[in-house]
Amino acid sequence: MPAPIFRVREAAALLGVSDDTLRRWIDAGRVATTRTDGVTTVDGTELARLAQDAASAPDQAAGPQRRSARNTFTGLVTRVVRDTVMAQVEIQAGPHRVVSLISREAADELGLEPGVLASASVKATDVVVEVPR
Repeated sequence: MPAPIFRVREAAALLGVSDDTLRRWIDAGRVATTRTDGVTTVDGTELARLAQDAASAPDQAAGPQRRSARNTFTGLVTRVVRDTVMAQVEIQAGPHRVVSLISREAADELGLEPGVLASASVKATDVVVEVPR
């Protein structure tokens, strides 16, 4: 079965970057494309490679870290709901919305408020994978 083909806008949305950013990456030779009838497309396999490269690039701002969780989503805190014991924290990481329940004390110590840059690390024993029909 051949890999799906994505238009630049679709590919950028899947990567969580703007169309302009993806076009700059294309111009810089970071991602291979095909141009047919004036439409630029990215092969799904190439897009997966680019996504994997971007995900494995070290985050220089975070400093040296080692952890067992491989699924880290870095984004902006969009909402924090606190009660007396717990806090619900929402992070928008590209196209992904990550919601976490943590102690209120931890949320306060981390200074979590809308607009703060934060990372959510996910380590789960069960992951559901779906594809569109």
